Amino acid sequence: MDAAEWWAMDLSSDLLAPRRKTRQIHVGDVAIGGGAPVSVQSMTTTKTADVDGTLAQIYALAAAGADIVRCTCNEEAAAEGLARIVPRSPVPIVADIHFHHEMALAALEAGVHGLRLNPGNLRKASEIKLVASEAKDRGVPIRIGVNAGSLHPDLYKKYDGVTPEALVESARMELAYFDEVGFSDVKISVKASSVALMIAAYRLASETFDHPLHLGVTEAGPPPAGLVKGTAGIATLLAEGIGDTIRYSLTADPVEEARAGRQLLESLGLRERKGLDLIACPSCGRAQVDVIAVAKEAQAALEERNLPIQVAVMGCVVNGPGEARSADLGIAAGKQKGHLFIRGEIVRVVPEAEMVAALVTEAERLVAEGVEARLAAADAGAKDEAEADRRALLDEKGRDPNASEARVDRIRRRVSGADTDAGSTGTQSE
Repeated sequence: MDAAEWWAMDLSSDLLAPRRKTRQIHVGDVAIGGGAPVSVQSMTTTKTADVDGTLAQIYALAAAGADIVRCTCNEEAAAEGLARIVPRSPVPIVADIHFHHEMALAALEAGVHGLRLNPGNLRKASEIKLVASEAKDRGVPIRIGVNAGSLHPDLYKKYDGVTPEALVESARMELAYFDEVGFSDVKISVKASSVALMIAAYRLASETFDHPLHLGVTEAGPPPAGLVKGTAGIATLLAEGIGDTIRYSLTADPVEEARAGRQLLESLGLRERKGLDLIACPSCGRAQVDVIAVAKEAQAALEERNLPIQVAVMGCVVNGPGEARSADLGIAAGKQKGHLFIRGEIVRVVPEAEMVAALVTEAERLVAEGVEARLAAADAGAKDEAEADRRALLDEKGRDPNASEARVDRIRRRVSGADTDAGSTGTQSE
């Protein structure tokens, strides 16, 4: 057997157990379950109210391989932050909810693509059903996020501790509340910090539910031990055909979680290996070009050259270079120009028609010469020209082209109780 045949075998998942058949849900445009590729998730560690800082981390996670990113929504300021983050995020956003159902409703108002509810912390049936009902109206899926560390006391007592059966019953109880309001757009996790307990719980869950399963070893700790624990649990289940989306929970930069998840799926042959990492912003109200078309053209050109580089294609120069500053190289549109940047620093401004060609040329030089050399070769006056274009776009489009502040206003009214019918007026497509 030659090297090429060994490589093909390494990428093949044919030797693993067949994937378990589940229902399929969608978190934004990412399909989960039902035969869809296993997706990678991670969670931001920033304060969600810090919009720019959170977006920068989201872009870094997307570049590292995250398909979905979760952000905490633990206070009104976080919900308001989500309203400003969601329309600018390159990947779907899930709001993490623990104790307050009002935050779940506020996150839905913010336009998130999914919710995570912890049944051990959010326990009132009426509140759970209210959230599920509104999520159903908006077409937003919910993850039932059971965690061994916050198991409902009644279940702990019933099973004399945390057991696989207790974790699965917690999820089943939550599903029963959802069934009462006709909500079934659900994925389930039954996480534990014990690898053996986690594996047993997910095996039982896979026999009990036909909903997609979100895999993870909770509180795995810092690398390398945390990577070992996470891999031991997640890889074991994936090899058995169990699991539809995964997250490593590390005490580390969350980029390490996304990178580990992607590498694990590639090593098991469940996702294709890739050299080029290309991220693109959503086409928001301030976009100056067809971001999707430019991204596709750039990806095709760069993949032909097999360049191991992270590249960002951004719709406008107002926020683009800052949001994608973790990328090795990027280009942002504005005023019929392309603003080329390296690690967030503007280095060149080119005519819009030359954006992709300039990106490819700079990518080749960046790989050959290195970041410092290319930053030193920046065109004089490029930063000033980009700043002038940024200010012109702000004057032209304003500071809220995505109408985020209208969502913020509804969040404030909802949290204050001034608008109890707010949920019936807003939809995710707004």
